[in-house]
Amino acid sequence: MSAVRPGHPRVARALLALLAGLSLLFSSCGGNTFPPPGTSVLTVTTTNTRFASYVVSVMSIVLTGPNGAYAYALISPEYMDLARLTDIGEVINASAVVSGTYTSAQITIDYTNASIWANNNGQPVNVVPLLPGGTAASTSVVNVTFDPAHPLVINYGVSQRVHLNLDVDAFNSVNLAATPANVTVQPYVTMSEPPEDATPLRWRGAFVLAQDGSFIMNTRPFADSINQPQGAVTVNTTAQTYFNVDGVTYTGAAGLAALKTVAQTNFSIAAYGTLGSLAGITPSFNATTVIAGTGLEDGLSAHLTGVVTARSGNTLTVRGDLVVPQFYGLINFLAGATVKVASTTLVSQDGVAAAGLSAQSISVGQEVDVGGVYLPDPTTNVTTLDSTAGQIRLTRTRAWGTLSAATISSATLDLLQLGEFAPAAYNFAGTATGGGAVDPAAYPVSTGAIDESGTAAGTLLAVDGFVTPFGAAPPAFDATAVTKGSATAQVLVVEWPKGSTAPFTSNSANGLIVNLGSADLGTLHSIYTGPQALDLTSLPASPLITATGASGTLVLGVGSTTQTAGISIFNSASAYATAVGSALNGTNKAFRLTAIGQYNSASNTFVAPRINVALVE
Repeated sequence: MSAVRPGHPRVARALLALLAGLSLLFSSCGGNTFPPPGTSVLTVTTTNTRFASYVVSVMSIVLTGPNGAYAYALISPEYMDLARLTDIGEVINASAVVSGTYTSAQITIDYTNASIWANNNGQPVNVVPLLPGGTAASTSVVNVTFDPAHPLVINYGVSQRVHLNLDVDAFNSVNLAATPANVTVQPYVTMSEPPEDATPLRWRGAFVLAQDGSFIMNTRPFADSINQPQGAVTVNTTAQTYFNVDGVTYTGAAGLAALKTVAQTNFSIAAYGTLGSLAGITPSFNATTVIAGTGLEDGLSAHLTGVVTARSGNTLTVRGDLVVPQFYGLINFLAGATVKVASTTLVSQDGVAAAGLSAQSISVGQEVDVGGVYLPDPTTNVTTLDSTAGQIRLTRTRAWGTLSAATISSATLDLLQLGEFAPAAYNFAGTATGGGAVDPAAYPVSTGAIDESGTAAGTLLAVDGFVTPFGAAPPAFDATAVTKGSATAQVLVVEWPKGSTAPFTSNSANGLIVNLGSADLGTLHSIYTGPQALDLTSLPASPLITATGASGTLVLGVGSTTQTAGISIFNSASAYATAVGSALNGTNKAFRLTAIGQYNSASNTFVAPRINVALVE
């Protein structure tokens, strides 16, 4: 086949999409005819309370059905940092697959180039991944069996969301006392079919064309710059949609016009927003923010995504994930990289078409996406990114703290976490006016029109927004949203390090009650609200962990990779109770329990649409 000329980017992109679709269909049916396809819109999120970084490669995802039918929902390996998929999910692909009914899936996870760092009181510690028994982790195959009463159905001519959740809290046991520090991994994955909803997602890909009110791109997730794009999407925009195109910000139609002007073949683009209509073979996505070109991993400059932990003059220290073009999409966590900035650095703020931003706008605690020239120093083992001629995006940052005092437009927090780390991870020198340092124990926040004056002191708050410019505090933080901790998704985690055949005092359709008096119980038995832990043993009694009253689709899992059915998923509490009772048959042992939901102190119940019982492998 002759090469497609660089002067025809839209033809090249369409051809790549066609070839991807054909290869998937042939792989699915194993024949020479084209069965009627549907579209699998594969999304992924994680749960994580412990890790600063958890980079692995998901090698493939294969859907299987009766009579040996199968289809590839993911055919190209993708590196992903599971620690960064808790607040916003990623669309992995939108591939054409054979329509039909699927009863199970097989997910292959590769640890060969893993970059795993446990968060130890605000300081990241590199941990070596091991399998049970102590051998080095390499490749793990996880089988997931769908609820027999609710198999995965992909219909002809329409799109179907298929959601993957990798429950990091359910399958990792960290040992920091070992030399070297390690983590025992027993991968645990669930899959479900949630409808299009308000879940925040990122859809990254390669630009195809812009049209009135929308644009089309082919899917290329995470930092992928080498695999051919998988599946097209129509991205809808509005007059309020924010665009960042090669570092220049626009709103609405002006952003689409800019895309038409500058977008070329392999032009990286990412949309942030929610799923749109799945009624057709090509899904749609409703974007609130669009980043295109040099603001993303583009195959040219290196990108570092993380948080600023210190600043001295025009030198930043950034902790986060590095992607370098010549490393072919591999993500590597850096505990402290040096970033050089100058007056020539192009600075923007996600979601805000603000004027006058400069390198001085970047302060300690701010989440950033840095594009620059990669300058490794093998002598000192320090990585430097020269961003003096590059671009830095200020991205949404979350601060967690307990409220000390508030007025109608301001608040003072005892800071517990900024970005991904505790205050001990940061050097706040120079952040305050006159060269002083902000006090994290009395962290000043501007809440603008958000009035927290009626909120009781001591209330845990999640504050989203942006850190104020370096040397300009107080305030140290401009809030765009404030949420009480009790209204956020909380994570209940219990561990039995050597396993337990009788982990619960009660297991029924009403829910589970953990046996807190068991000799098998480990030291981990808490409800996490952001960085704050509530020990279950401090409660009046062991709480009822229940799906009753939970909103949304129930995803209740039990099993391990060594079980015949792998991890079995159930969408009803009664079927789940029966399955848990059958699994704990006196031979199998529970390793971890996780539940994602909300704790009700009045009734001492933890209401959760997602509950996982991971068994010992």
